[in-house]
Amino acid sequence: MDLPFDGAISAFYRDSAPDDLRTAIAQANKDDILSPSYPYAREMRRKDYARDMDALQIELVKLQSWARDSGARIAIVFEGRDAAGKGGTIKRFRENLNPRGANVVALSKPSDAEQSQWYFQRYIDHLPSAGEIAFFDRSWYNRGVVEHVFNFCEVAERERFFHQVTPFEQMLVDDGILLFKFWLNVGRGEQLRRFLARESDPLKQWKLSWIDVEGLKRWDDYSAAIKETLTRSHSAQAPWTILRTDDKKRARLAAIRHVLSAIDYTHKDAAAVGAPDPSICGGPEIWDV
Repeated sequence: MDLPFDGAISAFYRDSAPDDLRTAIAQANKDDILSPSYPYAREMRRKDYARDMDALQIELVKLQSWARDSGARIAIVFEGRDAAGKGGTIKRFRENLNPRGANVVALSKPSDAEQSQWYFQRYIDHLPSAGEIAFFDRSWYNRGVVEHVFNFCEVAERERFFHQVTPFEQMLVDDGILLFKFWLNVGRGEQLRRFLARESDPLKQWKLSWIDVEGLKRWDDYSAAIKETLTRSHSAQAPWTILRTDDKKRARLAAIRHVLSAIDYTHKDAAAVGAPDPSICGGPEIWDV
């Protein structure tokens, strides 16, 4: 089987990955957590996950019904390292919602015309209307991290972004949009293990890009850019919520619980919602480089 990018991910694992990562990946069982700083040693049991997720799905349907009836506008931003689980988490939010009112925004590279516009302009058309929930699979924060790491923007452009992003988000909140910002963080070993799995799976190879391959070599650059971005764009009005996603199951449950806990929707079952696990879902202070 031909591997994407001529097997560059396997080559990185074999030739360039730190020894401790190679050893951890080689010795781990499927459900073992690789990061020594993660608060759990093994992934959540599937039976427990399914039970909790089923209850949360009912609450999400209630939330959407409330949003439709009340005219609420909800925007949820998902950012994070490659393979951190953004798409999978969004999928679990949406799987039982009416897709007409639960939109995924996953914009491609900006066109020449869009590059000439105000940086935030192309995102504005995708903000939610009354009764809608918009899920941003990556967002305006591309400029803070990816564009910076790969030199896709000038230093002055990035500084202008940081100068404008907090007032921009303040305007959204002031206008009544319920804004949530998630940063999904995954350990280096787990990221590499997921990339290797994608590389060898014909059904998942489409998820890989040149950015993913090159990003493996720039872990430290990403870390520095992430830390700066979180520091400079975390505010009381639009705070970051960090999700530690080495265990996708726990992270998905925590993300859904965080949103449901923050909104007083009709017929809410607080016992079913529960509370997010604070060891993997919290403010920037739990971000683990």
